Amino acid sequence: MIKPMTLFPVYVTDRLEAQKAFYETHFGFKPVFFDADFYLHLLHPDAGIQLGFLREDHPSQPEFLFHQAGRNGMVISFEVADVCTAVAVAESAELDFAMPFKEEPWGQKHFMVRDPAGFVVDIVEHETP
Repeated sequence: MIKPMTLFPVYVTDRLEAQKAFYETHFGFKPVFFDADFYLHLLHPDAGIQLGFLREDHPSQPEFLFHQAGRNGMVISFEVADVCTAVAVAESAELDFAMPFKEEPWGQKHFMVRDPAGFVVDIVEHETP
């Protein structure tokens, strides 16, 4: 059996520097590896969350990673303790909202923003329905 130690997605994009600035500024991630021509690996120092971003068409990678990741049919979700504060911060930073703040009947409150590469980030707080 293969025993994973952690999980992190890697998204193929041509916006590595913009991604780095966005996730550092608005979410507190820190780069643990950054080569503007190849790869960005981010770590959130408090939560331990990791994200990876790979430059498209990099010769060290297999051909199926030569294309940018699709922007539809997936979302990056960050659970937060206070989504009302998070939405106020996002509004004041003039982030690009993909979905306004919404309360779901199953006990979830959330909103969605787009990062510079166009990936949707869902900011969510879970409550008892």
